[in-house]
Amino acid sequence: MLEYFLSFLILTGAVFTFIGSLGLVRLKDFYTRLHGPTKATTLGVGCLLIASAAYFSAYGENISLHEVLITFFLFITAPVSAHLLAKAALHLSLPSLAEIPENETEDQETSEAKNAVTETEETEKKEKKEKPEETGESQKTGSNDTPVSTKLAGTKPETVAPHTTEQTKSS
Repeated sequence: MLEYFLSFLILTGAVFTFIGSLGLVRLKDFYTRLHGPTKATTLGVGCLLIASAAYFSAYGENISLHEVLITFFLFITAPVSAHLLAKAALHLSLPSLAEIPENETEDQETSEAKNAVTETEETEKKEKKEKPEETGESQKTGSNDTPVSTKLAGTKPETVAPHTTEQTKSS
């Protein structure tokens, strides 16, 4: 009876290991390839280790706990390492077959930033049209009546956002 159980565990382990290895080779991108070794191969190697522990415990002099400990650590470390690999891949922005979800806060921040840039560009265009060609007294001044161009170390007054000069005047 033990031989049938061990045969079942060995065949099951071999099938899971083969499916996991096949998935590693055949799947298209990094994220889907990550499932092969972490899911199926972990179960396959776990079955093989349990079969080995049962065999050596039954036919050996002592109970074999080495394989049980290896199986335990395998089941603990495989999902953790897969999670870390997936997070690293997301951080590196590796391409995926599926769309990578974005947070709603990131969407809101990017849309607000785009709106702020568009408003700034529009006001700069208006200022360029309204600004007289002469320099000197017509330059914008900051809070201490110092020209903005000298405060910002050589930047042109038309490149300064209008809300920046208004905030400095009000404070």
